[in-house]
Amino acid sequence: MNRKVDILIKDAKIIDGTGRRAYRGNVAIDKGCIARVGNTSQLTGNHQINAKNKIITPGFIDCHTHDDRVLLDDPDMTNKITQGVTTVIAGNCGISLSPFLPGDWEMPIPMPLLGKKNQYCFPSFSDYIRAFNSSPPALNAAFLCGHNTLRAEAMKGDIDRCAEQNEIDQMQEKIRESILHGAIGLSSGLMYPAGFAAPTSEVTALAAEAGRLGGLYATHLRNEAEGLIKSVEEAAEIGRKGNLPVILSHHKVTGRPNWGDTKISLRKIERLAESQTIHLDAYPYTASATALMPERLQIAEEILIVSSEKHPEKTGKYLTEIAKEWGISKIKAAQKLLPAQAIYFAMDEGDVRRVLTHDLTMIGSDGIPGTKFPHPRLWGTFPRVLGYYSREVGLFPLETAIHKMTGLTAKVFGFRNRGVLRKGAIADIAVFDPTTVIDRADFSAPKQRSAGIDHVIVNGEIVLENGIRTSARPGRVIEREA
Repeated sequence: MNRKVDILIKDAKIIDGTGRRAYRGNVAIDKGCIARVGNTSQLTGNHQINAKNKIITPGFIDCHTHDDRVLLDDPDMTNKITQGVTTVIAGNCGISLSPFLPGDWEMPIPMPLLGKKNQYCFPSFSDYIRAFNSSPPALNAAFLCGHNTLRAEAMKGDIDRCAEQNEIDQMQEKIRESILHGAIGLSSGLMYPAGFAAPTSEVTALAAEAGRLGGLYATHLRNEAEGLIKSVEEAAEIGRKGNLPVILSHHKVTGRPNWGDTKISLRKIERLAESQTIHLDAYPYTASATALMPERLQIAEEILIVSSEKHPEKTGKYLTEIAKEWGISKIKAAQKLLPAQAIYFAMDEGDVRRVLTHDLTMIGSDGIPGTKFPHPRLWGTFPRVLGYYSREVGLFPLETAIHKMTGLTAKVFGFRNRGVLRKGAIADIAVFDPTTVIDRADFSAPKQRSAGIDHVIVNGEIVLENGIRTSARPGRVIEREA
């Protein structure tokens, strides 16, 4: 008599997340875990999925997000589920929604990217986790604790200086409490006003506390243009002195005079990786997105306005067009739009491809939710890697692309029993059509769902079936197992 399992996915081509070649077989899921991979002739499923001509993989892990707030406000997480994403890592670039309570001072850039003052309402990380668990999202999440967030609170907004020892002590206590309650490490964004004045020693003091508790360090480098190599060296130094793994966020080089410098930065990273644990993540676009900062206009070929509190009617328009319409310079136009968010077209396609193909690179969207006109990476990153860069461009085999968004990421972040298809692993799974998967979101219509993602399963529950969202919201907080 055949044994019954909860879900049986049949006749699939299996890419298991390890980087090994695809093979044909079935996948059985029971009680939230993978019960068998390969031959399931002795099993029947309460729910069966016919995956003929489809590929089954581990669910994708978006290793670089700013989803802290949207996980609470829009727990359906349709923009990620429809890409095949089953886990997101939030709290990147030095900004996390907790632990932080605002004062009567202005929140420094980039903190408004996550929300307004009244949305920063979690004085401790455990407060945030309680809110998360009270209304779980459709997917899993892990969280970094942001240096800029810690710094702004400890220094009461007076961030244009070095922190005093008592302020560093306060930041260390906050990172300690956060990791003890489930955060996976520390992030920094030293390019931003909130963190730029912080010396290496300040960040190292926090990194050392995170490292002592088994955390890791993810960093938006201090300079991604002419100072790229020195910034890589600074990040590596923090990792060595803090005795913890380093992740170089959205690795790139910006500004036309610097294009091609990823050849140098990647060689530097390879040498560093010989003696310490260091990885990087990247997104598949030649444009970045963040707060509009007039002092950064010179790095970009063009700038597209994502949002503007004072001039919302300019959303979706290019800065050059706005400046011409107003009859003023681009810098004055940018100043007039503030506070605002923007997309910076500042990267070279050759650099993007070089970073994507590197063995140490994981895939992360760096998407910023909460605006009507976001960067298309928020909706399209993972299908773009699969459909455009793997299938159409032939940049790497599908097995390599999948490894970069599943098994490699799970290993780097310490997510045991995720990111691979094997017996006993947690059943986070994506099923897609390799001939049609592609991103549809672009810079003129950025909120378009991707094509080709058919089924998504999170912790053994179906959250997307035949391309349609179900009502299931089985997401959990994932902790690091170093």
